[in-house]
Amino acid sequence: MDLVHELAQSHVAAFGTLLRDWTVASAEEELREHAGRCCIPTTLLAMDGDTWLGSVSLLQNDDERIRQYSPWLASLVVREQARGRGIGRALVARCIEEAKALHVPALYLYCEADLVAYYSALGWREWDMVMLGKLPVAVMAHDVAVPLANDAASAT
Repeated sequence: MDLVHELAQSHVAAFGTLLRDWTVASAEEELREHAGRCCIPTTLLAMDGDTWLGSVSLLQNDDERIRQYSPWLASLVVREQARGRGIGRALVARCIEEAKALHVPALYLYCEADLVAYYSALGWREWDMVMLGKLPVAVMAHDVAVPLANDAASAT
């Protein structure tokens, strides 16, 4: 199976209920536009050989209904069999590094309430609460100049 198609299926399965009219075909088209390095948009992959373990995207806009915040860390997905190994954290850290290289001062993400603690533990702060359709989501922010929580300790 084509890697982009497989990723698109995974992204739509994970986030399709939040984005009206988002299809596997439109997700594939977006992912194919993310081939550049150190640019917006881009999608970063964690790989084990030819198998993708997780992905995260750096986007200018993640949802038309909340364009007042930008840019976004978006679509963090870690395959179920790869969870619990720090892959999500590593992808978030790498996405922040990409944003830093682009001189982005702050990065945003949105998530459901059950993920706020995960991102807070990584140094993200709650910024806003918004409704995406009928779903309340937390908008979180991260100062790109500040390392991800616990990164300084792991570097020594």
